[in-house]
Amino acid sequence: MQRVPILKLGDVLIVSIQIDLEDQSVLVLQEDLADAVVAHGARGVIIDITAVEIVDSFIGRMLATIAAMCRMLDAQTVVVGMRPAVAITLVELGLSLGGVRTALNLEKGVALLDHIRGATP
Repeated sequence: MQRVPILKLGDVLIVSIQIDLEDQSVLVLQEDLADAVVAHGARGVIIDITAVEIVDSFIGRMLATIAAMCRMLDAQTVVVGMRPAVAITLVELGLSLGGVRTALNLEKGVALLDHIRGATP
């Protein structure tokens, strides 16, 4: 099983998912990301799903769970690069991803994260 790399840029962690997500890989990512947020004292997390072509209900719920977990560890989360087909699938599955902030691309995600963190001391 391949692990999803977690990159550190200042106090932000960037997760670029470049593999087909399977249930086990998402569970491992959740654990790895929680450990990385604590180890690096990260204040923000950007999850880039540009390469993700399909999601199921489990993957969708896990994205929301990962964002909630990061918030509990004092790190804001932004999901970037969602393809239209992925967004349509999530809506058709009835998953609103409540509490998950999204942006069209990495650049807009960084700007959104900067705005969010600037608004909260």
